[in-house]
Amino acid sequence: MQGVLSGFAVIAVVIGVGYLIGRRGHLGEGGREVLTKLAFHVASPALLFTTLAQADLSVIFSDRLLVTALSTAAAAGVFVAVGAARGWGVGRTTIGALCSSYVNSGNLGIPIAVYVLGDASLVAPVLLFQLVGVTPVALTVLDLASGGEKRPLWQRLLTPLRNPIALGSLAGVAVSASGVTVPGPLMDPLTLIGNMSVPAVLLAFGISLRGSTLPLRGAERAPVLLAVALKAVVQPLVAWALAAGVFGLHGASLLDVVVTSALPAAQNLFTYASSYQVGEVLAREAILLSTVLAVPVLVVVAAVLG
Repeated sequence: MQGVLSGFAVIAVVIGVGYLIGRRGHLGEGGREVLTKLAFHVASPALLFTTLAQADLSVIFSDRLLVTALSTAAAAGVFVAVGAARGWGVGRTTIGALCSSYVNSGNLGIPIAVYVLGDASLVAPVLLFQLVGVTPVALTVLDLASGGEKRPLWQRLLTPLRNPIALGSLAGVAVSASGVTVPGPLMDPLTLIGNMSVPAVLLAFGISLRGSTLPLRGAERAPVLLAVALKAVVQPLVAWALAAGVFGLHGASLLDVVVTSALPAAQNLFTYASSYQVGEVLAREAILLSTVLAVPVLVVVAAVLG
């Protein structure tokens, strides 16, 4: 309980500061855009590189990760199917699918793993899966969707290598797999730059709330409702059913996978939406509502399975 509340309190305070900055205009009209670009092109790639370069990649080979992957695919797949049927567009549907399944495993998942699960490393499998698997694929789709048919085939094949987020993740995995230790004079400044990522994302998100309408009142009402329902309810239920019914997990292992699946949509998804200028309202409202709903959901999960 304490971990759930403290993790959300930290995020709420930083978003609130961003809202006040935007309301008072301290960063000017382009403040949100600057923070978004800083996070997307500089800070987040540095954070992902330093995180993955020091990660133990062996944690990805486990039943827990398979449950995470399958529950993620299930939630995202439902949104993609509905988006295709309703004609929501590739870019918009991709953002919605991410909001339906991509959990906040970093700035919220880590404190909750510490206080609720008792071990920060338990969030590592989902963090690695999202950074190494989901992010490059999703950003590649967004790149291709924004580029249209005019781009040559060789450029499409090299799309993952043109994206700073994917590039930082892949570089970190390569360093970790090689066993090379990055020298301190190089790793320390990258770590310092990477530490800007989470605050920049949260502040930009807070600034975006200035002047915005209340959730579920605009044209994005249907995709937002679908994304939030999938993220807050369907994904943790699928994770529980798979973990308990298929893989036979119980006790702490069952609690781990359900808690991580019940985490809300990650704030950096708004950065992706803003960078590609697609589904920004959908991302903002889905992140906000899933974060609010995650509090009672996580409390119930911890009480029932803890």
